[in-house]
Amino acid sequence: MALAPKFAGQVLASSSIQPKAVHTLEIYLDYVCPFSAKIFNTIHNTSLKQTLLTKYSNNLVTVFRQQIQPWHPSSTLTHEAAYAVQRLSPDAFYPFSAALFEHQKEYFDVNVVNETRNATYKRLAKLAGTVGVDENDVYKLLAISDKPGEDGSLNAGNGVTADVKVQVRQNRLVGVHVTPTVLFDGIVRDEISSGWSVEQWEEWLAKNVV
Repeated sequence: MALAPKFAGQVLASSSIQPKAVHTLEIYLDYVCPFSAKIFNTIHNTSLKQTLLTKYSNNLVTVFRQQIQPWHPSSTLTHEAAYAVQRLSPDAFYPFSAALFEHQKEYFDVNVVNETRNATYKRLAKLAGTVGVDENDVYKLLAISDKPGEDGSLNAGNGVTADVKVQVRQNRLVGVHVTPTVLFDGIVRDEISSGWSVEQWEEWLAKNVV
């Protein structure tokens, strides 16, 4: 869990090493949530991104936490695709996330209800191809076999199931439920809204990142 810089003394370290204390901004988002798309677009597709990467680069770490919302079954599938992309090409994670949010309506309930799970995976793999990741490799990580495993298993998951389990466990430990949810130094900051403008973000950062 993130640690506020003022508590840096709690870090177990050699007396000859001064632990670097930085703030952590964790943004929990779901790819099929319209409000998540709004906050992602403000952070990633405006001047705010450069502000975070330059002005606050020495004392703030910003983390996109994937938050599956199970009442939309395709939420799991879209997040699995992002885990696959991250596994194959970490640098493509944010470009692929941007593509997912841009095309998120294509994965809303109405648009997936009549296709098989693997068919949705194929569409997601093709989308990954648009950001330079081999779609065949993505699909291999996502596809679910219709044959029992060598041990007779009928419920083994796919190539990124283990990654999903880790993230879901972590998110449950901090009690995140809805998206978007923003944590600053490990504490939920309810005042942060998906509707914030760049100017509102910059004002908040100036007050809190010291």
